[in-house]
Amino acid sequence: MNGVIALVGSGEFTGAMDEVDRGLLAATGRDRPRVAIVPTASWPDGEAVFMHWAAQGEAHFAALGAEPLPVLIRDRAGADDPAAVAGISNADLVYFSGGKPDHLLAMLRDSAAGAALREAHARGAVIAGCSAGAMVLGGHQFRMGGRRFLGLPVGWQDALGFVPGLVVVPHYDAIPETLVAPLVLAAPEGALVVGIDEDTAVVGRDGGWRVQGRGRVTVWRGRRRERHRAGSAVTF
Repeated sequence: MNGVIALVGSGEFTGAMDEVDRGLLAATGRDRPRVAIVPTASWPDGEAVFMHWAAQGEAHFAALGAEPLPVLIRDRAGADDPAAVAGISNADLVYFSGGKPDHLLAMLRDSAAGAALREAHARGAVIAGCSAGAMVLGGHQFRMGGRRFLGLPVGWQDALGFVPGLVVVPHYDAIPETLVAPLVLAAPEGALVVGIDEDTAVVGRDGGWRVQGRGRVTVWRGRRRERHRAGSAVTF
């Protein structure tokens, strides 16, 4: 059975997400889960930022009783490195932190690490992505380029498709909702635009999802908007 998926709006590796992350660790079914910390999306911001996220993730999950291992994929060569592939293959939980979604998607698409991620998920590993990490797990991803990501024209690319048909908008409560309207109108036909507030997650698999954390999840089904608070069930 495919493993649980967690889409997180923000707050990775902080106390705000402790309850959510304890649930993800429990979902692995292991007493001391192996957690792959993958800070790849932050690599374009520099080595210091990249290593900061790796260290913060390692400390966070160690404090929760897990066995964390940073998987330091910086570039395409790193995405095909056997050590990185093994780190993902052997993990019970794979966690992608935030940063630049285009870079993360490029590193995972058609790489050995990307293939290992799919195999891990198929055998039941939990996959979590925060901010950029959540965006790449959907079915479609808007192109960032050098522009702000909200506004027209919007370019689209296929994301990894772990949650088919979704367009994930993280940090949703930090964005004026009027600025999301062009994105909703331009979304690929049949896609759901899902806005996830900061310090909030939607967690589930195989069509059954539930909101966790302090904020809300907003689902746009065409021009119809739904709000879901913590504890609410959501159908994708």
